[in-house]
Amino acid sequence: MPPREAAVEALMRLAAEQPWNDIEIGDIAREAGLTLAELRELYPSKGAVLGGLTRIIDRKVLADDNADLADEPTRERLFDVLMRRLDAMTPYKPALRRIAYALRGDPLTMLALNGVMLNSHRYMLAAAGIDTEGPLGRVKLQGVVIAFARVTETWLEDDDPALARTMARLDREIRNGERFMERAEDVRRLTAPLRALGRAVLERRERRRERPRDDEADSDPAAAI
Repeated sequence: MPPREAAVEALMRLAAEQPWNDIEIGDIAREAGLTLAELRELYPSKGAVLGGLTRIIDRKVLADDNADLADEPTRERLFDVLMRRLDAMTPYKPALRRIAYALRGDPLTMLALNGVMLNSHRYMLAAAGIDTEGPLGRVKLQGVVIAFARVTETWLEDDDPALARTMARLDREIRNGERFMERAEDVRRLTAPLRALGRAVLERRERRRERPRDDEADSDPAAAI
């Protein structure tokens, strides 16, 4: 196993057995069979090792062939990709349950993980054939991260092998997201003339700033030629 993955797997094993706040960097290094110097070269902190789990999950999801989803509606494609993500997370469920409970009172770590999840879900949306560029791309991406976090909360408490509650929550979150994006697109269309007017005003101000003032032109001999 590559050292980066070994460190992540070590952290997950430790987190499944003991409280998150009791795990030290040295514990991770020993469990992974690495020296502290080697672990430092790979990850700067325990939170970064946790963030490394997303790459492992991403790779498992993205390795699947999505060709059979090409003709499906957008909602179905996204549902399938996110359910596959939960399937990939299943081996780590006991650890993630403990970690999620511990991090509820740690807003700084949650904020850092949000940035990691934004990058991760950019690829999830791409796998579902959903664009994340453009004016609403960032809104769409952050919305999916928040929605999936809510679904994950349900999934962590859902011990039914069929995951009926989890699937129902995911379907509801996707539908809510669709309605939100429809409203956001309507607002964007309605405000398009105002944005165009604002750009025109700014461009006019920039041209005025670049135009030399009368006293500057008089003081420049070349301006009189």
